[in-house]
Amino acid sequence: MSVRQQLLGTEAIVAALERGDALRRIVVCAEAEQELAELLTRARSAGVAVQRVSSRSFARLRRHSDGSMALGLVGPPPDASHEEVLQGDGVTWHLVGGLYPGNAGMAVRTAEVSGASGAFIDAEFDREGRRAVLRASMRADRFMPVFFGPAQPVLETAKRSGRRILGIEDIGDRLPWEVDLTGRVHCVVGGEASGIPDAMLAGCDEVVRIPTSGFVPSYNLQGAVAAVASEHLRQLSRISA
Repeated sequence: MSVRQQLLGTEAIVAALERGDALRRIVVCAEAEQELAELLTRARSAGVAVQRVSSRSFARLRRHSDGSMALGLVGPPPDASHEEVLQGDGVTWHLVGGLYPGNAGMAVRTAEVSGASGAFIDAEFDREGRRAVLRASMRADRFMPVFFGPAQPVLETAKRSGRRILGIEDIGDRLPWEVDLTGRVHCVVGGEASGIPDAMLAGCDEVVRIPTSGFVPSYNLQGAVAAVASEHLRQLSRISA
């Protein structure tokens, strides 16, 4: 299964359709829908979801100001199984033991922004709590698979799939920029109260520590995800440069 990536403009989207790439969604500027009618008809015929947004929202989604009025999303479908996601490429994230839906949702949003292939959440959130997570994530589940459930089966599948399990905890002995984050990595982040459980931490291939210099004992959940996700993107940029 291909890594999630954004396609910019009609030509890139048409080329993906012709190649038969895993094109999952097209986001278009509503004001340009008429001039994109042929593209959208072709996409819908191929079973690709189409999402209309305002020009202001589209400008925020688009990475470059080159006048393009359509974006494409390639990668795992939002309803992919956790096995499919873990067997695919790209980084995946796991939030374990979170207490606050808002924090979890912002962390999921950060994972999606950084191009993650999926996010997993093991927390005691009821139905309304899970909805609150997705609301706080800016409905990142429209673009990236988001799973709720026990962590252990997911971690076992990740290991069987050849993923490196990377714990992010204040007891880690390596810094994010000392670890290869460009491969098939499954990043585990603990909850606000007790972090990653000891048994789960013992099963990690590596444990990474995000440096601090203040007196508050740790970063917010979203801050921890953002620090490692940013380093992941930096490493990817060096490879593609």
